[in-house]
Parts: sequence; structure tokens; C-alpha cells
Amino acid sequence: MTELVAYTDGACSGNPGPGGWGVVLIAQADDVIVKKKFLSGGSDLTTNNRMELTAAIEALKALRKQSKITIYTDSIYVKDGLTKWLKNWRKNGWKTSSGKPIKNEDLWEALEHQNQNHQVDWKWIKGHAGHLGNETADNLATSEVSKRKNLVTKSG
Repeated sequence: MTELVAYTDGACSGNPGPGGWGVVLIAQADDVIVKKKFLSGGSDLTTNNRMELTAAIEALKALRKQSKITIYTDSIYVKDGLTKWLKNWRKNGWKTSSGKPIKNEDLWEALEHQNQNHQVDWKWIKGHAGHLGNETADNLATSEVSKRKNLVTKSG
């Protein structure tokens, strides 16, 4: 049976500032990698949390059919937001327990929608700890940040 795994990461230079996201999608069978796909993108003016959320959304959007997947993220905000906090945010009209509006509501709704289409096991992994999948996703994200910083420098 093929097992799907994704590593996601987001990055930003300044917060807000130019940002990027990266995804490493892996299909493996019997611990042998069958296929690997790299995805990345970014925004000229964004936040780190928006890029973390976008990476997770894009990982799930890349799946062509309903799938069982394990997603590794170094963002507690993404993992706990989806698995612990989202239900109450929705129940409270997209407000925190203190009554403040939830940031990134548009992306939370998009992630919730994508998550419902699949059977997802969300895992937190420590960032910048030498784990190859996470480091690769980070490199994809930071490369997108660099591209956007260079565009600003050249056009400015």
C-alpha cells in the first residue's frame, strides 16, 4: 500500500514582508520512495503564519483524489489551530475566547475545507533540527522569499 507524507513550511522576511511556502510530497511503498514532488510559492507582502497555512493548504490541494496522508509541520499554530482551536473559533463566530477576531480566517476556512476531503494525520516536527523533509520544505520556502526580495530590489 502506498503511504503519502508531506512536509510543509512557511517563511517570511519581516512580518509582514515578502514570504514563501514550500511542500515536499512523498509517496512511498514499503519504506521505498516511489514518487517525490516539490511545490512552492509566495507573496510579496504577507506574514509567516499565512505562509505556514498556505503550505498546508497547497499540500492537500495537490492530492488528486481522496487520500490518507501524514503531514509534518513545524508550526504549532497550524497543527493546533486545525486540530484543537478551529471548532471553537467557528462556534464563536470566528472570534477568540477573548472576543477578538481570528487572524487568517480565509486561510483557516480553506484549510478546513481541504482537510475534510482527506484523512489527515497532523504531526508537529521541530524546525531547523536536521530532518531532511522539513529542511527541504524550509529551503523551498526561503528560496521563494529570496526571489521576492530580489524582485523588490530590482524594481526599486
